[in-house]
Amino acid sequence: MAYKALYRTYRPNSFDEVAGQKHVVQTLQHAVEQHKIAHAYLFCGPRGTGKTSIAKIFAKTINCENPDHKPCLECDNCKAVQDGSHPDIIEIDAASNNGVEEVRTLIEKVKYAPLKGKFKIYIIDEVHMMSTGAFNALLKTIEEPPEHVIFILATTEPHKVLPTIISRCQRFDFTKVPREEIIQRIHTILDKEQITCEEEVIRIIAQLADGGLRDALSILDQCIAYAQNDIQVQHINEIYGITTIQEKLDLYRYIYGKDAISLLNQIDQLIEKGIDIKRLTVDLIEILKESIIFEYTKDASLLHNLNSEEVLTLIEGKSIAERFQMIHLLMETYDKYRSAANVGSYFEVCLLQMLDVQATVVSASSQPVKQQFNNAALPEQKPAKADNNVSRETLKKKPVLDIPIDDEPFIPYDTPVFDTPEPIQTAAPHIQENTISKNAEMIPAKALKPLDNEFVLGLLAGANKPEKAKDSQHFQRIPEFMLDFKYAKYGSLLKNASIVGSGKTYIVVCVDNQAVANEINEMDSKNEFHDFITELMERNKKIFAISVDQQKYVIKEFKDRMIAGTLPDPIQIDAVTIEKKEIKELTQEEAVLDLFGQENIIITEE
Repeated sequence: MAYKALYRTYRPNSFDEVAGQKHVVQTLQHAVEQHKIAHAYLFCGPRGTGKTSIAKIFAKTINCENPDHKPCLECDNCKAVQDGSHPDIIEIDAASNNGVEEVRTLIEKVKYAPLKGKFKIYIIDEVHMMSTGAFNALLKTIEEPPEHVIFILATTEPHKVLPTIISRCQRFDFTKVPREEIIQRIHTILDKEQITCEEEVIRIIAQLADGGLRDALSILDQCIAYAQNDIQVQHINEIYGITTIQEKLDLYRYIYGKDAISLLNQIDQLIEKGIDIKRLTVDLIEILKESIIFEYTKDASLLHNLNSEEVLTLIEGKSIAERFQMIHLLMETYDKYRSAANVGSYFEVCLLQMLDVQATVVSASSQPVKQQFNNAALPEQKPAKADNNVSRETLKKKPVLDIPIDDEPFIPYDTPVFDTPEPIQTAAPHIQENTISKNAEMIPAKALKPLDNEFVLGLLAGANKPEKAKDSQHFQRIPEFMLDFKYAKYGSLLKNASIVGSGKTYIVVCVDNQAVANEINEMDSKNEFHDFITELMERNKKIFAISVDQQKYVIKEFKDRMIAGTLPDPIQIDAVTIEKKEIKELTQEEAVLDLFGQENIIITEE
């Protein structure tokens, strides 16, 4: 007899043998016991989670001759379903039978009574592959089928199924099988097959399966064929191009130590071994994520890839904010793999960027930078000091010209947002100079603090639904900018953002974590970012970003205070009207003179 794959050999025969999906199993069992069987079901969920298996078990149960509403596995109906020969259980692959003619043929056969069992069950797999015409042809039959007919539709993409079809079915959403249940099922099968396997291999298989039990058994089948009766970690690593946990930690050790040579050598060795770069990128993200979770919770049971000693090496080397930045770099790089001709080069560049993450974080809030901005706002600077800081060499440096002046219309609202101190008044009456000093002093505060909750409540109080709907349509265009060299970095920041509220001149967005929210809020100081928003929204609007945690708090506070009638007054944000052309026309010397004042600068000839 031909060999039978493990996932077919160990397919569950009853509801008791199903892994996971307790909510689905319990509902169907109760429906059978109470004789409340629907005429149509829609099973949705990821591949390999038991949709077709549960459909067959359900068909077996309702046609079984056993009176206790459980498949006996001994009657003629159960045996026929088991070997796939039951005439009343019809499986249809919608991928190859997706036309109107095939559906019409099905409709003609539906009216005939079952030959052997109580019900005739049609199991239509991958139903989302059917054409619109086929769906429409099937619509009336699904709505009012004969009493002896039950439809079970299975799909991995329910959003492609017509809403009119979904509304006529009982929908069950299948979830990924928990990793612990996959591991337990693999142990059971290995014992029955009398195969030895390292525990680490089982953990890796469960991780690779990503919640799909069928995928897990297929991977196990391949490992058995490769290693025969003794499966070791090196075997699965060789088959699937997986790096060991030590190799991943070595990469981070070189990154933390800024050892570029060792890092590049390690990457070359991994690429020569034929490792899967995409999977390695995901693994590196998971490792950093686990270190952050452990630092927050101190719960070792939440660690799936690292042990307590390994996670401490990651925590001690970088702060949480730095690790979030590294995760952000890895996620951005992973998104670019789709269009990359050489994935290895993208990965290599990403890790080289991660070498400098610490310097980037420190410079945003370091004392020298803050002192430089404070010095720019002080009128009593001595000429000698100005002479040391402002020479022709200094005038050539871009950071002087990059000091933001875009926030002038929003000065009245900056203080409640970031809780920054009042700017020191200068002797010069020039309005633009005061604006520069204020914004320069605020930059470190933006990097360190989220938006003030009271300020966000004021923004939401002034938001309205029509404006939000209009802005949401514009946000759908963000992927168009991902291939634009100039705006790609801004698009990547906002691509996963959701709009919380919109006013005429501003948008409040929600992102996954506070580090990304801070980065978006800091972008307000860049003219190029305002150009991007203008292109995206077809008008200039100010973007305020909050994290998911802050959103939960603010929304709850908003509802409570709205009921109590204590909401703050709506905050009116002026439209951005900075004349950027006028700023760009300033020469470097003119910009510095405008910033420091003529009396505080001595220019030395070289």
